[in-house]
Amino acid sequence: MGNRHSKKKLTKEDMQFLTKHTHFSESQIKIWYQGFMKDCPKGLLSKDKLMEVYSDLFRQGNPEMFCDHVFRTFDHDNSGHIDFKEFMLAISVTSARDPKEKLNWAFTMYDKNKDGTIEKSEMVEIITAIYEMLGCTDSQEPPEKRTESIFHKMDVNNDGVLSKEEFITGCLDDDDLRQMLTVDAICPP
Repeated sequence: MGNRHSKKKLTKEDMQFLTKHTHFSESQIKIWYQGFMKDCPKGLLSKDKLMEVYSDLFRQGNPEMFCDHVFRTFDHDNSGHIDFKEFMLAISVTSARDPKEKLNWAFTMYDKNKDGTIEKSEMVEIITAIYEMLGCTDSQEPPEKRTESIFHKMDVNNDGVLSKEEFITGCLDDDDLRQMLTVDAICPP
């Protein structure tokens, strides 16, 4: 998906793929493409460029660790860059109105080792990154304690990990939790 070579033109195949897999029309995709190429003339978004965006949005904190998780999740082919197709898939999911779509994306980000479950250590790592990005103070509930509370609510079968179903159901049942754990509160559209 993410080609290392620059592309100056959006191909017909790319357009068909994006209209099928995103919520955008051809004209919207063309507008996004023009902006993407203006900001990323080589057709590739680097982790450093994404970090610039997050640093501008979250000046009160340190978004570096969270940005690493977002980049890892969006760089589907692990090329070290986000190409336009990966970028549009990311924009589509972060701007989607369907909470389940956002929760599926969030689950993928939390499931760092890609084993189909979220372990407590993975949850602690992401929550720590969120706290750092938002510049949360020591008065905030520590990430480990917050994780325990989340697992207490969501881990219905008490197996010590969260399945995708447990994560999605738990988030849909608790708006505050969903906002904290998903792109609603932490990802730029």
